[in-house]
Amino acid sequence: MKNARKIRVALETLGCKVNQAETESLIRRFNDAGYQVVPSDTEADIYILNTCTVTHTADRKSRHWLRMTHRRHPAALLVATGCYAEYAAAELSKIEGVGLVVGNKEKGQLLDIIGRNLSLQQNITRRNPLDFSGRITPPIPDLNSDLRRNDGNTELSETFRARTFIKVQDGCHNFCSYCIVPFVRNRETSLPAEQVIKEVTNRRKEGYKEIVITGVEVGTYDDNGLNLKGLLAKILNETDMERIRLSSLQPPEITPDLLKLWQNPRLCRHFHLALQSGSNGVLKRMKRRYTTDDYAQAVSFIRTAIAEVAVTTDVIVGFPGETEQEFEESYEFCRQMDFARMHVFPYSIRQGTKATGLPEQVDDKTKKQRTVKMLALAENCILNSSRKFTGKMMPVLFEQKVDRLWSGLTDNYIRVYAKSEGDLVNQIREVKLEKVWADGIRGVVLG
Repeated sequence: MKNARKIRVALETLGCKVNQAETESLIRRFNDAGYQVVPSDTEADIYILNTCTVTHTADRKSRHWLRMTHRRHPAALLVATGCYAEYAAAELSKIEGVGLVVGNKEKGQLLDIIGRNLSLQQNITRRNPLDFSGRITPPIPDLNSDLRRNDGNTELSETFRARTFIKVQDGCHNFCSYCIVPFVRNRETSLPAEQVIKEVTNRRKEGYKEIVITGVEVGTYDDNGLNLKGLLAKILNETDMERIRLSSLQPPEITPDLLKLWQNPRLCRHFHLALQSGSNGVLKRMKRRYTTDDYAQAVSFIRTAIAEVAVTTDVIVGFPGETEQEFEESYEFCRQMDFARMHVFPYSIRQGTKATGLPEQVDDKTKKQRTVKMLALAENCILNSSRKFTGKMMPVLFEQKVDRLWSGLTDNYIRVYAKSEGDLVNQIREVKLEKVWADGIRGVVLG
């Protein structure tokens, strides 16, 4: 073991911000155990996919990635974890090359599970005669050093260098009729507030400037009576993280009392407020716990309390029984809400959910037509939102370089592109927003 190289592990994520947060946590644990974490498009000994199963499209993407990775790296250990692994472990285990399937309930033990199984991977040991007979014992890296690089050799994903995700809550008990998430996630739990503060403090020391507080139902956070408002206040008071962004909330969770916190400019002016449908009839069949009037009131609260705030949403089209009139109601409601961005999904059957057995399933052709129309509205939302901010000067946290332009986000979720000869990754710079460009605005970095 003295001169043996480290075992290389690559991690890839599909799906929500909770998955991204969990993958970040896995990266830290593998680093701590002495593995060398490398990008997923490079050579590795182990490839791990953190899967999503919210739609059949997400399932297909997972299967495609696993098959493609096995074709490119047939000797590597291929691991599937996450929601799809919890939902359909037998299905994933049949994919050629998949050596381990680890569901969400065992994801926390993934490092130990892989360690126990490495001794069975003779294809790795033939290429590199590492000793897998016991626990891995190479030197442990200092996680408080520059995590943006791995031992000075391999650069991690640039996205991790600017924004970081912390999962403070897991689980959901709502059981909306279309949603598989309550069946594939752990029971509802919340990370103790003191541990959240420690995580935020450590990420700040690592150099991160924006943190995303996330959870399956983050609005239900509860640490012995301390709710989400109390947690956010604690983060603001006890850490110096420059930007704090919140992931998805539900309309009933928006209250004037919560919104008072946004008087602090460190809280990003961006709310992702799940809608799913703008038709009350569809919302009732979906078992959502609000009406369109409730939703509109929540948006009104947000926009009254916070200037230049961005409200983004998710919309499902083609839900069972959705008539043409109900679709048009949903479309018109979304148009009136004037969202900054919309994520549009055609309804996807998830076996085990109540919606699977509902009558009048919408045919694929109709779902596709409605999806196309709603996506066109979503594109207009981005265009209209971008136009409102042209000519303004705003701070932008830059994340990565895309086609010779640096790309980053304002606190209110405007995608900004700008030229610079210098490296802008993880820098917050003042930018003049000049013109609508791609899915955001083209700007000029000042100073």
